[in-house]
Amino acid sequence: MAQPADHHFDVIVVGGGAIGLSTGYHLGKRKAKTLVLEQFNFKNQLGSSAGVSRQYRIPYPEEYMVQMALDAQPYWEELQTLTPKTLLDKVGTLWFGDPSVHSTEGNIAEAEQALKALNVPYTSLTAKEIESQYHFRNLPDTYTGLFQADGASIDFRATIETLYQACERDPYTSLHEESPVTGIEQDGKLFNVTTPKGVFSSEKLVLVPGPYIDSVINLLGFTIEATYWNMSSCYFKKTDPKIQYPTWFVFQNAIGSNGNQFYGFPGVVWDHPEYIRVAPDFVIDPLESPEQRTLVPNPKELAYTSEWVREHMTGLDPTPYFTSTCLIALSKIANKELLIDFAPPYVPNHHNIVVYATGWAAKFTPFLGKILTELALDGHSTFDISPFKLGYNYFKAI
Repeated sequence: MAQPADHHFDVIVVGGGAIGLSTGYHLGKRKAKTLVLEQFNFKNQLGSSAGVSRQYRIPYPEEYMVQMALDAQPYWEELQTLTPKTLLDKVGTLWFGDPSVHSTEGNIAEAEQALKALNVPYTSLTAKEIESQYHFRNLPDTYTGLFQADGASIDFRATIETLYQACERDPYTSLHEESPVTGIEQDGKLFNVTTPKGVFSSEKLVLVPGPYIDSVINLLGFTIEATYWNMSSCYFKKTDPKIQYPTWFVFQNAIGSNGNQFYGFPGVVWDHPEYIRVAPDFVIDPLESPEQRTLVPNPKELAYTSEWVREHMTGLDPTPYFTSTCLIALSKIANKELLIDFAPPYVPNHHNIVVYATGWAAKFTPFLGKILTELALDGHSTFDISPFKLGYNYFKAI
């Protein structure tokens, strides 16, 4: 069925979080008539764009991930030209802990090898050097670390606002909130996308609804292998206002069956500046579906975090003053953090359906929008995304 002219677009982007808005921004630069659909309100706190800070960092155990972080830098610089707010607060990245631990973030020694391979400068550290230079304490003598000076705190709220305003200004881009997709039907080469605000058509789809990915791709007859984390976060009040931390991760052995990785931020002007955010990089109870998420953090995760702050950080009151959660989907496939691919071949017009799902990707926000735009409009990307193309075996027909 033909749609009214104002209901037809070159590309429909499903998902209006950071990555969806970044894609809308880059599509607008290519003068593609674009519709960005968001099931909630834009700039909401209900998906993986929740929270106001993220980490930009280059250390990864895989060379291709280090390269991706490097490739993202010019796109952050471009985005910075659109706002007077500082998007990346460059305070450096500190990784430290047990050198034998392999966690969700990787391994310190492997990260050093990857940084060396790509000629990224960094400094190796002993436990005593970490304590004396970065305000941690009571670290085992066996701990090692690395510091990479290009790491930064991302003002994620300002990043999303900048992308939203750029899309709002762009004559080629339309933004529809409170517009969950309830149906996708194909009419020849056209996709007819049903929302509460009407049916909209396009020959190209970019599906980036974050942890709600299955609710969209199920409409096309396939699903992905993912688990869901309702990640906790805590803010601890500074007792010494002069103390400042870099962004950091600590690698430790697990406590029982639970993870024991933590990460943190410096105090930042855009987010409770008299407080330091520290969070567990694990969840005790993964979710089966995003509908199970809650805005209330798991009390055991908060207790573990508070205990770690009390034992190993200086200048902080170990009582959590503010807390929050963030919902994220993670791949169940080993060593596959991000999925960037087309729909599986058994889906009609699969080469016109671009899918991004799973993983921690805020640090790549402006770069991913560029990649997804190229895939949608050109059918390929000028960047090497082969490590993220999981193909037929990753998806399951339903």
